[in-house]
Amino acid sequence: MAKADIGYAVCGSFCTFSKTISQIERLKTDGYNVIPIMSETAASTDTRFGLARDFIDKIENITGNKVISSICDAEPIGPKKMCDLIVVAPCTGNTIAKLSLGLTDSAVSMAVKSHLRINRPVLLCVATNDGLGASAQNIGRLLNTKNIYFVPMSQDDYVNKPKSLVGHFELIPECVEKTLKREQYQPIFM
Repeated sequence: MAKADIGYAVCGSFCTFSKTISQIERLKTDGYNVIPIMSETAASTDTRFGLARDFIDKIENITGNKVISSICDAEPIGPKKMCDLIVVAPCTGNTIAKLSLGLTDSAVSMAVKSHLRINRPVLLCVATNDGLGASAQNIGRLLNTKNIYFVPMSQDDYVNKPKSLVGHFELIPECVEKTLKREQYQPIFM
């Protein structure tokens, strides 16, 4: 029997997809029912990191669930109480801005909005090249938003990308446990 139903939302930070797939596998191994959600961009863009269809197939094979990748399919997540927690990993600067400002124009932002409206927790794993730049104000707003939690994050390449922040994907399972108890894993910045 599954521990909890975890919505696992993937945005378009394609260079982190291998990290996020590893964490989906860990959550499944730990006994969670993982419901995959992908932004339209993540679900349809082929990049140097791989083909979109290959990522979808891999995620669906791991989870045993079909990827939700449209606003229409994501909207019932809240009303049907489909998830105990939603993890957004990677959570791009674009999605951080949308969540901070209440914009709903993707499957991921709709899933989060729908889930938050029933007062359930959301765990964000940041992956953005401007986390200490333009996205900093949006991260700050979300740090002060009820039911939003963060995977600890660090500068990933402070010499070549001094404003870039990336969450510690390997801490997602531990953060999931804390977030389900409505506790923020500490420290947030490592």
